Amino acid sequence: MTVELGGDLPPEVVVVTGMSGAGRSTAARALEDLDWFVVDNLPPGLLPTMIELAGRTHGAVPRVAVVVDVRSLAFTEDLLSTVEELRKRDIVARVLYLEAGDEALVRRFEGVRRPHPLQGDGRLTEGIARERETLRAVRGEADLVIDTSQLNVHQLKARVIGFFGESDESRPRANVVSFGFKHGLPVDADLVLDCRFLPNPHWVPELRALNGRDEPVRDYVLSQDGAKDMLEAYGEVLKLTTAGYQREGKHYMTLAVGCTGGKHRSVAMAEQFAGRLRDQGVEVNVVHRDVGRE
Repeated sequence: MTVELGGDLPPEVVVVTGMSGAGRSTAARALEDLDWFVVDNLPPGLLPTMIELAGRTHGAVPRVAVVVDVRSLAFTEDLLSTVEELRKRDIVARVLYLEAGDEALVRRFEGVRRPHPLQGDGRLTEGIARERETLRAVRGEADLVIDTSQLNVHQLKARVIGFFGESDESRPRANVVSFGFKHGLPVDADLVLDCRFLPNPHWVPELRALNGRDEPVRDYVLSQDGAKDMLEAYGEVLKLTTAGYQREGKHYMTLAVGCTGGKHRSVAMAEQFAGRLRDQGVEVNVVHRDVGRE
C-alpha cells in the first residue's frame, strides 16, 4: 500500500488499539490531558489522511493519537502496513496495545451490561477469543503493551502519562514491574526475572508485615547470597538489551521481577534494577503490582 503525504508532518503519532474493554478510552483521555490531538475509532485506511491534515496546521498539532478498534475492515493488514509506511517517511509512529485477561474482560463487560462487538449470537467469551485471535499480529508488532487486568482507570492513566508525557523522545523508557508468581505472570513483560532463589522475608516474623520498599526488608534481601551477583550479572544483560532495543527503534521495555507473593524480594530487587536503569539514562516507571494483595 502506498501512502501519499504532504505538508509539514507532525513529529509523533500514537495508534491506540487492543482488546475491547481493556481501556482504550481511558488511554485516549490520558493522552488528551497531555495535549495530544485524539481521534477516536478511525479506520486504518484514513490514518494517512489524518496525519496529512495535521501536517497542514504548521506545527499547531504536533502530536496525534488515533484510537483504532477491531471493527474496522481489513484491520490487521491495513493498520500494520500503514504504520510501516509512516515510519518509512521518518514519522515517529508508535502502536500502544491495551491487553487484559479473559476474566477481567468478562467482568468489565458484565458490569456495563453490553455485548462484545464480536460476540454476535454467541457467548461473551467467544467474542473475546475471536477478537484476541484477530489482533494477534497487531499485538506482536506493538511498541508498547500494557496489561490492564489489575489496573483501575487512575492507574492506567498514570501509566500512559508516564510513558507519553513530556520527555526526551530519544531516551528509552522502561516499566519495571514487581509481581508474585502465585498471582500470574504479567502478560506485557518483555523480560522476566525470578527472585525465588533468595530466602523469603515472609518467614522472618519482624519482616513479614513490611514490603520490599522498607529498609529492613531491602537490607535483608540484598544481604543474601546471590542477590548482588544477580544485580551485577543481570544489570549487564539490561545494558545489552537496552542498547539493542534502541538500535532496532524500540523505545519501550517492560521488565518483570517476580517472587512468590510479590511483596518482599521482587519489590526490593525491582527498585534496585530501576535505579540501575536510571543510571544508564533510561526513563523508568516502577509498579509494584501485587503489594497489598496478600
